[in-house]
Amino acid sequence: QVQLVESGGGLAQAGGSLRLSCVASGISFKLDGMGWYRQAPGKQRELVATISIGGNTDYTDSVKGRFTISRGNARNTVYLQMNNLKPEDTAVYYCHTTTRVPWANNLWGQGTQVTVSS
Repeated sequence: QVQLVESGGGLAQAGGSLRLSCVASGISFKLDGMGWYRQAPGKQRELVATISIGGNTDYTDSVKGRFTISRGNARNTVYLQMNNLKPEDTAVYYCHTTTRVPWANNLWGQGTQVTVSS
């Protein structure tokens, strides 16, 4: 059974750091891409960062220079290092999969809450 499990969220002060982790289990091949999205109260879910199987990364403008996405040594593990956090980063963060295999594509984790206080 495929499962995406995020961890690492919590409460941080503005200027602080958090590191999110996501493990996608139940998939025997390496995903073409993994990403992080976030959804703040009353707002639509938005892309934060993605990383391809080759290591190419992409970030939304508001997090460039502050967040770093990386893949772990274990298959289908992805991290999001968040530095210099701002109150506007407060949201539920979701892990996401991208692959050409239909049953494993466009999967979401349950989300992890990140709250940044000013």
